[in-house]
Amino acid sequence: MKIKIILIIAAVVAVLVGVGWFCNEGPPPQNELTLHGNVDIRQVELAFNASGRIDRILAQEGTRVKAGQLLASLDTERLRLSRQQAEAQVAVQRQVVARYLAGSRPEEIRQARAQRDAARVAVADAEAYYQRQADLVARKFISQQQADSARFALDKARDQLKAAEETLRLAELGPRKEDIAAAKATLAANEATVAVLQRDLDEGELHAPSDGVIQNRILEPGDMASPQKPVFTLALTDPVWVRTWLAEPQLGRVPVGARAWVQTDSHPDKRYRAWVGYVSPAAEFTPKSVETAEIRSSLVYQARVFVCEGQGELRLGMPATVTIPLDQAPPAQGAAPCTDSK
Repeated sequence: MKIKIILIIAAVVAVLVGVGWFCNEGPPPQNELTLHGNVDIRQVELAFNASGRIDRILAQEGTRVKAGQLLASLDTERLRLSRQQAEAQVAVQRQVVARYLAGSRPEEIRQARAQRDAARVAVADAEAYYQRQADLVARKFISQQQADSARFALDKARDQLKAAEETLRLAELGPRKEDIAAAKATLAANEATVAVLQRDLDEGELHAPSDGVIQNRILEPGDMASPQKPVFTLALTDPVWVRTWLAEPQLGRVPVGARAWVQTDSHPDKRYRAWVGYVSPAAEFTPKSVETAEIRSSLVYQARVFVCEGQGELRLGMPATVTIPLDQAPPAQGAAPCTDSK
């Protein structure tokens, strides 16, 4: 008899517990939409822009990196020497351009003027000597050959005077514009060579394009690298989203920008603020990852629910549950969901 009473009491308690659970944890409220999906992130394969032998690898699998952080470098000793040589050529050519722009020095002009004056004196002496020789020829004291030699010396002195006068004129005018332009063009070409070598040196370093986690380390020091051979696979930590699917009747109830909540089995007591950032314009039939029997043979639309926080806790492929309140106001134009959804 006592056993029957105990069984009856246990049955009543079980019924009461079941009723209480149904009232508190029963079917989801009608003002919420529950979806299932998987956490997704972007992955980037990092490779050098240049080819060469890897000198250093500075990151391992699982290393968290910041944008701009140095991850690896090539052996660029030959490029550094070439850049030093090109920089020396630039320095020399700059002096050439400076000399052209400064023009002739006063000392050079004075020297050219002195050479002209000396040439004038030489012409005067040659003219006097020739005149004396011509008089002697006329008086039959010397031969005509000696007078011709004096005439030749006079012509030579006059030519030297013309050359000295032209040298002085050019010294006073300074370098030609064409020479200055050619010198500047050579300088620009040398500077461009330095810039190209510097870019080659920069491309010998591999930097992280964004914050993330090294997922795979593919090459090692000593390996030959090229733009076609990735060195790392980087998993970006931002953005993080849940890839899920909407049935056609649900499309009108879930606008882009709607607030949402994300939960995972790894952190069952924690909800992550999120928002609907994308709904595919094309339907898919039988998605690869089917979460519920109801959508197994239905046309569905892929949706991405972006998580505002939790980049350090949500990992690629992790199953997640998305809850979207249906009684929320339509999202405002240009609103920031992660700051306005508190």
